[in-house]
Amino acid sequence: MTVNFLGKMIKQTLSPLYLLYGTETFLLNEAYERIVRTALREEEQDFHLSVYDCEETPIETAIEEAETLPFFGEKKVVVIKNPYFLTSDKGKEKIEHNLKKLEQYIASPSPFTIVVFLGSYEKLDERKKITKQLMNEAKVFVASSLNEKELRQWMEERAHANEVAITEEAKKTLLQLAGTNLMSLANELDKLSLFVGHQGTIDGETVTMLVSRTLEQNVFVLVEKVVQRKVREALQVFGDLMEHNEEPIKIVALLAAQFRLLYQVKWLNAKGYGQQHIASSLKVHPFRVKLAMAQSGLFSEQELLDIIHDLAEADYQMKTGVLDKRLLIELLLVKWSKANETNEQSFVR
Repeated sequence: MTVNFLGKMIKQTLSPLYLLYGTETFLLNEAYERIVRTALREEEQDFHLSVYDCEETPIETAIEEAETLPFFGEKKVVVIKNPYFLTSDKGKEKIEHNLKKLEQYIASPSPFTIVVFLGSYEKLDERKKITKQLMNEAKVFVASSLNEKELRQWMEERAHANEVAITEEAKKTLLQLAGTNLMSLANELDKLSLFVGHQGTIDGETVTMLVSRTLEQNVFVLVEKVVQRKVREALQVFGDLMEHNEEPIKIVALLAAQFRLLYQVKWLNAKGYGQQHIASSLKVHPFRVKLAMAQSGLFSEQELLDIIHDLAEADYQMKTGVLDKRLLIELLLVKWSKANETNEQSFVR
């Protein structure tokens, strides 16, 4: 995955064939939209942009469109969505595709048409003849999840596109507050860019002031306060969540998910697995694993299991009305913080 692929696309001559696939939907859509905007003016798109879904329409219909001269203008764009025949997926059996005709088109594409194959697939079946041929002839863009370094580079490029600068501290703070979802990051960056204005600079203070934490990020901060034995601050974060009418049962579920992640990361790390391998095994972003490794280092495996048990018990008590929901969570926060403090003091001695 090359982060600056989109920027290079503008400077290079457009290819007659593009293959865009991957699981990062935001990047897929961004690449697709950039190709369309580069090839066609907005007023041309109604007449010269056609979209076909291979789960509904035979591929030969799209090929016939690609071979038809545009009525006006020099270029046309044909988008072929869900080309499942490039994967091991059988798709909808009722649709029959003439892949021989597609092979012929790939070998000699129309000079006036840009064909974009677009699919949200983790991988393609490169054993297939049609897949090999297309990957050899098309410009290929794989939209996979970005690692932390790539995320920072992506933020830099988006800020540059908005004609503003962004500091390293701002990038770090934004990742901590908004998470790694590209749609959320893009929205926050666009908002921050408007705030600092043309040629302005987005710094850490601006991010802290303007970016609201998601519930998931607030739960992460809650865990961080427990790790740091800051009981009063942990209770304050929880109190703020209550003021915003967050449901305690949902908070307990998110806390359980976070502490399960800490346990899994700690266990796998003890087995000798690295950050990237752990992220792949657990199917979470490497940046989340990095943060979890730091937090889990301040707990033993047994402590994490005890906390997970506490949360399961709290969930049951909330649903059966044994104790007040808010009080239950507050008691747990105090218990965990005090237990962590006691254990660390014992360790120091």
